[in-house]
Amino acid sequence: MSASTLDVKVTLNGRKVAARVPADQPLYDFVRAHGCKSVKCACETTNCGLCTVWLDGRAVLSCAVPMARADGHAVTTLEGLREQSADFARCMAEEGAEQCGFCSPGLIMNVLAYEREVVASGAMPSDEELDRRLSGNLCRCSGYMGQRRALKRYLAARLEAAARPDAAKEA
Repeated sequence: MSASTLDVKVTLNGRKVAARVPADQPLYDFVRAHGCKSVKCACETTNCGLCTVWLDGRAVLSCAVPMARADGHAVTTLEGLREQSADFARCMAEEGAEQCGFCSPGLIMNVLAYEREVVASGAMPSDEELDRRLSGNLCRCSGYMGQRRALKRYLAARLEAAARPDAAKEA
């Protein structure tokens, strides 16, 4: 291994991937090069949220994660969460929150990560908390009202499902 390259191993959407990458390569470039086209970037400054992926189950901005930090970890993109994302994507469409769709993958990744926190707490977040969560995802065409409605509806359904006695069997 030379000083300008780095050998990395990651689990990308459940699949083991080993590669030699430039030492300064961000995770964003790596996942895109490995076919994960849902991951986008508009700012390259951690301001838009479009490049959100999960690193060991935690939402991170892939444009700010160097491959050295991702080495040895599990990386999940929207391609790896198609089934889990379908319900929220449906809520987005039904609430008019889908317009151009450019921001949707990053937003969905954040919402699915947030869902786990909300269900674990057992309480619906306030509108202010929902707005804080949405603020990290740039959307230039929807105005966020439809997204907030979709998020509230989706989280309410998840909390209701988690409160049912048979919920443990479904998980």
